[in-house]
Amino acid sequence: MGRSGLLTAVFALAVGIMVPFGANPGAAQPQPRAHVYLLRGLLNIFSLGMDSLAEELKGRDVYATVHSYSDWQTLAEQAAADYKAGKEAPIILIGHSLGADAVMEMAAYLGRKGVPVALVVPFDCTKSFAASDNVARVLNLTHGGTLTYMRGGPGFRGTLANVDVSSDPSIDHININKSARLHARVVAEVLAVVGNHKAAPAKKGNGASVGTARPTTLPDQRRSRQKADNPAPAGTQPLHTEEIPN
Repeated sequence: MGRSGLLTAVFALAVGIMVPFGANPGAAQPQPRAHVYLLRGLLNIFSLGMDSLAEELKGRDVYATVHSYSDWQTLAEQAAADYKAGKEAPIILIGHSLGADAVMEMAAYLGRKGVPVALVVPFDCTKSFAASDNVARVLNLTHGGTLTYMRGGPGFRGTLANVDVSSDPSIDHININKSARLHARVVAEVLAVVGNHKAAPAKKGNGASVGTARPTTLPDQRRSRQKADNPAPAGTQPLHTEEIPN
């Protein structure tokens, strides 16, 4: 065998040995993980219910991180990059007070980047927002009454619930994010989204195609239609209200 033939044989042998250790083009790619972003409110110290909720979610094997509301745009940039790289989905946003405002802003910002958001849970926003069309579900937990009710914005095709707890004397703006019964509701909603994601791959792109199913383990909710003296603006999704039994 000539020198060139010997080199060819050695190269072929080396490739044969290394292939099992290299990437297999036909191998299944890792599934993106769900990520729950929790945003605290003013001064990053008045929303510690976000921390305890994150721990509850981690105890259910859900990846959850806690941040200041002021970081929402940086977080959105990273979330968009991770989503488009196939590392992260579904995306779930939860916040309290100014953090609640921030998750609504963050969801809309992700929409402008073509990134779907499976679930947004604001705990007592300081004002009302219109849900963007990339959001599959909004669960608005409010102590502020109709002034902080959410509505679906143009193109919104997801589901939206305004849960008004202002009639409960044990809950106020400061402690709403620590309520055990509201935590239970939110955990159930998150698990429904994550469970649906594991059962079937999420669809990419804009629109409310990720995790729209409702939890089946919650008590029946008493619903009321929108009142005539509080009409939804033209072109928006009608709201409905829910109550969580004490």
